[in-house]
Amino acid sequence: MILRMSQLFVRTLRDDPADAEVPSHRLLVRAGYIRRTAPGMYTWLPLGLRVFRKVEAIVREEMDAMGAQELQFPALLPREPYEATNRWTEYGDSLFRLKDRKGGDYLLGPTHEEMFTLVVKDLYSSYKDLPVWLYQIQTKYRDEARPRAGLMRGREFVMKDSYSFDVTDEGLAASYEAHRAAYVRIFDRLNFDYAIVKATSGAMGGSRSEEFLARLDVGEDTYVRSPGGYAANVEAVTTPVPDALPYDDAPAAHAEDTPATPTIATLVDHLNEAFPREDRPWTAADTLKNVLVMLRHPDGTREPLAIGLPGDREVDQKRLEGQLEPTEVEPMTDDDIAAFPALVKGYIGPAYGGRTVLGEESESGIRYVVDPRVVEGTRWVTGANAPGQHVIDLVCGRDFTPDGTIEAAEVRAGDPAPDGSGPLELARGIEMGHVFQLGRKYAEALGLQVLDENGKLVTVTMGSYGVGVSRAVPVIAEYNHDELGLVWPREISPADVHLVAAGKDPSLFDEAQRIADELSASGLDVIYDDRRGKVSPGVKFKDAELIGVPTIVVVGKGLADGVVEVKDRRSGEREDVAVADVVARVLDAVRS
Repeated sequence: MILRMSQLFVRTLRDDPADAEVPSHRLLVRAGYIRRTAPGMYTWLPLGLRVFRKVEAIVREEMDAMGAQELQFPALLPREPYEATNRWTEYGDSLFRLKDRKGGDYLLGPTHEEMFTLVVKDLYSSYKDLPVWLYQIQTKYRDEARPRAGLMRGREFVMKDSYSFDVTDEGLAASYEAHRAAYVRIFDRLNFDYAIVKATSGAMGGSRSEEFLARLDVGEDTYVRSPGGYAANVEAVTTPVPDALPYDDAPAAHAEDTPATPTIATLVDHLNEAFPREDRPWTAADTLKNVLVMLRHPDGTREPLAIGLPGDREVDQKRLEGQLEPTEVEPMTDDDIAAFPALVKGYIGPAYGGRTVLGEESESGIRYVVDPRVVEGTRWVTGANAPGQHVIDLVCGRDFTPDGTIEAAEVRAGDPAPDGSGPLELARGIEMGHVFQLGRKYAEALGLQVLDENGKLVTVTMGSYGVGVSRAVPVIAEYNHDELGLVWPREISPADVHLVAAGKDPSLFDEAQRIADELSASGLDVIYDDRRGKVSPGVKFKDAELIGVPTIVVVGKGLADGVVEVKDRRSGEREDVAVADVVARVLDAVRS
């Protein structure tokens, strides 16, 4: 196939789009692969669609090779199945909801567990029908609050979602491993530098869960790894719980004046000046910080929550939200705090002097959960619930009892790995795939049962497996670009060769056309820059480098000496090749 630049629906740009945050967004727009339609929504232009289709083909080939069967559901879905699983409510504002002309409720599918479950229920009734693996590659819709980074996080995106259906837990484990292996093959073919990490299942539910993260500094996911091989998304990291401490000899808790201490740092400075310790200086880790938030549940109700954590740690919003999903987390406003007279802003603590301020049975009635490091016997400096005062030697288990624990504190480099395999390192990545064992949550909600070998009805167990197909395009672009533009891998490139006729002499265009025809007849896809008139060779060269096809052929002034230039876009190496040999040379480069 020959794609002529004079006719190709493309416009390259010299300037970056104003809203571009990452290189892939900037270059995909500038090179004419995508155009912004609205926040979080993009149009695939012809070159972009060719790249997308090649990614899609790799995913489809590997899914078919593993024995999965493709089907296609509508994007417009009825409310009732999602009501049965409670996700009509749980998805909250992330769901695009609409009504038809008769007043019926519908949604644009964010994911399709319910539909896969129902179609298997409709067609299969015996253990002999299982296992079965089904998948689709389809557009999904989520009302993303903060679309960003072009195609990486949008309101509309294409995902491959597949589901396994088994009678037994052992069957589910085998299906899970088969999908996991297929994902390794997919991401190897896409040439990703990726990590497989432990993950949470979130609103999807289920047990075992792993993410495939493309290692990228621009990624919005933070994950950890240890020298001993532990790897997890920070949302899934569990804090090693210290042993309880004896406190028989602990002094009684006592409130002290701590004026002008609006921050943990100023509090620590005051403690070291006014109440110096004999063994060591006070540090932020000796203080108990109490963070107040409001939980907004999917049904719209709001609930206050207090989180206690060591003062040298901050609350990690993503970790907190991951623990509470699908509930959303909002900061507690001054008006919210004013509704609880027992709270003194800036000096909030769980208890002191016979008063219990935080906890479900407390004066405030606010549920109080703490970091796992806050164990029985630990001593803390925290608010005294009185203006300008803090409590010293407040002991967990003696002076206050939390309602529970929560993994909400930031994970830091150097923290111990949960499995004891060494100190943690932090890295950034972007989620490209997720595999998890759903279990029987959706099958139970929707009544998916089959007869087992004894003729008894049993509930089917499911696995869920997703790949971000449209997201893969910008991730590949992040890995494959330089200061001049994109540099596509051969298997993903929109064409095999970019042919440039550089000059005004008609003989240049005649020869370039002949080369293009021969390359096309040999089975290669060719972008042929046949533009004449005011389009200079310099513009054509810049466009070729920006578009990023791996082999560039220039028919220019060297033609007078019987040669054309062949350039390797990745290495930058240039070679003069005899006109008679250029097709063979390009075929060798493409097929090597």
